[in-house]
Amino acid sequence: MDQSTGRPVDSWHLSGTELRSVLAALPVDEYDRFVSCFDDVAGGRLFLSGQGRSGLAAQMAAMRFMHLGLTAHFVGEATAPSVRSGDTLVIVSGSGRTPVSVGFARIARSEGAKVLLVTHQRKSPLRDLAHGSVVLPADASRQFGGTLFEQSALILLDSVVLELMRGLPDPAGTMSHNHTNLQ
Repeated sequence: MDQSTGRPVDSWHLSGTELRSVLAALPVDEYDRFVSCFDDVAGGRLFLSGQGRSGLAAQMAAMRFMHLGLTAHFVGEATAPSVRSGDTLVIVSGSGRTPVSVGFARIARSEGAKVLLVTHQRKSPLRDLAHGSVVLPADASRQFGGTLFEQSALILLDSVVLELMRGLPDPAGTMSHNHTNLQ
């Protein structure tokens, strides 16, 4: 119920209100530090990973990074190469402790790759392994499961893409050129 009107809260308003709350609660300096972790990705390859719906958010972000002209892969795709020194692995994990993701982070670090994390946990095994991270305050939600975290993670990564677009001479042209034409 909406406290002010006594009417049931519309679902889309609830989702929007919760998303605005998460984004407003994210400290700007934490966001800026996370974005700066992408300063050197053009020199290497970018890998994104996550399990379940977090993985779907990571897949969508991988597509946008590819549209920017970066060499971007989603971990587990048949054409994803091995991670090496100079590469960056971005893991989306609400819990920060998903066993598969922890294993991927360990492998990437052992190969000399940078590991970045999007999570909602301040303390976790993945946060300990990451070179950079951002913690989305998406714990309290009326939506099912980790929905608010997954929505927030996608918006965060899309915001990183917007930041990186600023460095392109013709961002719309570059991204349109890299967008699929087989649809």
